[in-house]
Amino acid sequence: MADDSRSDAEQVLGLFKFSHVRAMLTVAACLVVATLAAFVPHYDGLTEAGHRALFVMVFAAGMWVTEAIPAFATSLVAIGLLIALLGRPDGVYATGPNDWEQFIAPWGSSLIWLFFGGFCLAASAEKTGLDRWLAARALGLFGQRPAMLLMGVMLVTATLSMFVSNTATATLVLAMLAPLFATRPERDRLVKALTLGVAYAANLGGMGTVIGTPPNAIAVGLLVGRSEVNFTQWMLLATPSAAVLLAIMWGFLVASQLGGGAFRRGEDLLFHAGSAADRAPKLQQIVVVGTFAVTVALWMTTPLHGLPTTLVSFVPITVLTATGILTAADIRTLPWDILLLITGGLSLGVAIENTGLAGWAVGRLPVGGWTAVTLVLVFSYLTIVMSNLMSNTATANLLLPISIAVLTAMEETGGDARMAVPIALAASAAMCLPISTPPNAIVYGMGRLRVTDLLVGGLLVGLIAPPVLVAWAWVALPWL
Repeated sequence: MADDSRSDAEQVLGLFKFSHVRAMLTVAACLVVATLAAFVPHYDGLTEAGHRALFVMVFAAGMWVTEAIPAFATSLVAIGLLIALLGRPDGVYATGPNDWEQFIAPWGSSLIWLFFGGFCLAASAEKTGLDRWLAARALGLFGQRPAMLLMGVMLVTATLSMFVSNTATATLVLAMLAPLFATRPERDRLVKALTLGVAYAANLGGMGTVIGTPPNAIAVGLLVGRSEVNFTQWMLLATPSAAVLLAIMWGFLVASQLGGGAFRRGEDLLFHAGSAADRAPKLQQIVVVGTFAVTVALWMTTPLHGLPTTLVSFVPITVLTATGILTAADIRTLPWDILLLITGGLSLGVAIENTGLAGWAVGRLPVGGWTAVTLVLVFSYLTIVMSNLMSNTATANLLLPISIAVLTAMEETGGDARMAVPIALAASAAMCLPISTPPNAIVYGMGRLRVTDLLVGGLLVGLIAPPVLVAWAWVALPWL
């Protein structure tokens, strides 16, 4: 009996280990900070719904940064809070019995299906050995010096992201790197550098073309009838800045992660495809290669055929499951926690935009007496802050019409509506949190990074991107 009592007591005490107590205290601190930020001050013009959305936003941001609980769990908590605080019919926000569904609708959004398609491609590559085959040949071209391997991976990722979804690009490149990661220790600095490099390059590469990311297309569409920007002009405005930022982030990773051995010839950086025993049947390999080729080709030629990238994602989903290459067991092993993580970010974005919180924040920004450069710099930084916490597409939809209208009014004093291009590009420089961009969520989901790893580099690129983007646009626009 005494042994049973001691066992029960030990179980109870186990619930109050230091790590558990620290987590509970962190959650309590986040609740206190969010309450003080959202409900104590009276913000003129902000509705009660906006106050509640601000509470959830501050609380979720604190939880993601501190990692008090798993990141995907924070997303679920945020969705639950949004439903509880804003979903009651005839309350401060919802008017009908089904209005709360808008906070769970992102689970079925096009972005989630795009992720799912990318995960299916990656899973099929790993199962059939295609990832090892690609890695042994493609990555071997960059040699065994860690810094050069990192440069090659970032260049390939950025180039693909100019024409292919950055979600799909990050997934494909990480699939190629998976065999290398498997041979390295859990806390290996090269693995951390490569993982962060994929995220940075996928995000920055999307700046390069109009089709690289939705904010680019939104800006071009809003400029129609004003100072229009065509495909080539966009590349001239965006690609040099993206290249500069990419070089800076490569240097940052070399200095912070690789250190003095960055340019020394390393060991075990080259590897070979699996043995014959590891390979799947030839027919399965052919199907996977063909599916890869067709999917990537359709993604790259979207302007020609007009099929949305999400619709194209159903090619690998249907082909790989219908042919039996991916079984029910394989589907169960996909990283569903990443999908939940992104869903939470999308739901939070819905609340921030629809409750008027985002519009209220923008409306409090004083623009009287500003020059065009000052305006663009401020809006670029605001874009980065908001895009870290909500959809960059939603941020662009909110900020670009306002900024373009103000810049158009400034044309008589030397303003240029095309200076809004850096504001759109700034959305791609928002990468502080796992939910900030799809590539961030993908690399974080590998389990090799902490939120602080993303935060440090994200703050760096967030600080330097606006001046770089604005300076180049100011120089280049008179020549276009």
